[in-house]
Amino acid sequence: MDARSASLRILYSFPGAIGSPGPGAIAWHQVNQLVRLGHDVTLVVASVARAVVGIRSIVRSLDFGGRRIPERSIGRARAYAWHDWRARRVLATGRFDVVHAWPLAAARTLELAERLGVVGLREAPGTHFAQACTAVSREYALLGLQIPPVWLKFGDGDRIELEEREYAAATALLVPSDAVANSFLARGYDPSRLIRHQYGFDPAEIRVQVREKEHPFTALFLGRCVPRKGLHYALKAWLASRASETGRLLIYGTFDEDYREVLRPFLAHPSITLYGPTEKPGAVYAKADALLLPSVEEGSALATYEAQGAGVIPLASTASGGMIEHGVNGLLHEAGDTDTLAGHIDLLYEQEKVRRFLRTSALSHAQQLTWATAGRELEHAYRVALDQPTEDAYGRPSERTTANWDDSAVS
Repeated sequence: MDARSASLRILYSFPGAIGSPGPGAIAWHQVNQLVRLGHDVTLVVASVARAVVGIRSIVRSLDFGGRRIPERSIGRARAYAWHDWRARRVLATGRFDVVHAWPLAAARTLELAERLGVVGLREAPGTHFAQACTAVSREYALLGLQIPPVWLKFGDGDRIELEEREYAAATALLVPSDAVANSFLARGYDPSRLIRHQYGFDPAEIRVQVREKEHPFTALFLGRCVPRKGLHYALKAWLASRASETGRLLIYGTFDEDYREVLRPFLAHPSITLYGPTEKPGAVYAKADALLLPSVEEGSALATYEAQGAGVIPLASTASGGMIEHGVNGLLHEAGDTDTLAGHIDLLYEQEKVRRFLRTSALSHAQQLTWATAGRELEHAYRVALDQPTEDAYGRPSERTTANWDDSAVS
């Protein structure tokens, strides 16, 4: 069999609930696509919110004696450290070609993979954490808010130190956007240690639905209502635009209360309607002409994929990590540039021809943004990492191996 098409033995480590919203959804789709492509996947996970059909085996890291220990009872940092230990044991006693691990629960597993000569890949769902922390801290300070502790510490330890330890142990980092890649390049990372892949959307969940024949111009914000997502910039741009006079802005998401209080004067505008989080984003996209996503820091926002799949035009910041070509399948602005964003809103509001062009182009581009495509890109990323040369302790070229150690030998 051609090595390029051979089935891979993959240890996939995710420390949360696979299939839950956000990162859990990304992890579920990645594993699901790898299984559908015929790969042998062992999943180490805290819990399962959505089952993957056909997976080889599942290790629930917080299960003991048939019962799950709630994360809240021991704290997230301890739960993640325990998850890392469990994943490391699975690696030590199995045979794997690739280890794919997620942040804050990967250091020990990736360090063992490095010792064994097994490819260890670390998902980078956001920019280099030091850059992310700087950008987010600045935004909280501008708003007069206190940055949440999770951005500074993880448990009793320094979060940046833990992230750096994981970066260092990985064979390569899986980066889903240019924004993420550039944040590591700016810190001197070797380009060969950054392997591009992408995220996606599910056409079964996000589809082009029948739109209202007559409706006011409608913009949408969908996601966590926190400073990192830049909702305050979306509101300033919207209220500065002519679209706010007769159009509507729909906001779907959960607010941090202190942030909501700061935004209260903007949110009171009659053109703005607040909703809670939604479990049916497809129906929400059907109401909108444009998605506003002026993120301050992001990895590769799932909403930018979903919007294009639904025929909604993304008006996103360059920090959103979206697969968007400016003026072709969306409009881009620099993070914090509300004047440009307001101009983009009014361009769509006033120019139906521009709206039709960008909507058609977004729908055409969406065929490249499905999770099926993302799965093939992830498979390719694995093979790129496997093809990279490796060195022994003396700097000499050596062959990659698969893990097959007696766990008693692992300290």
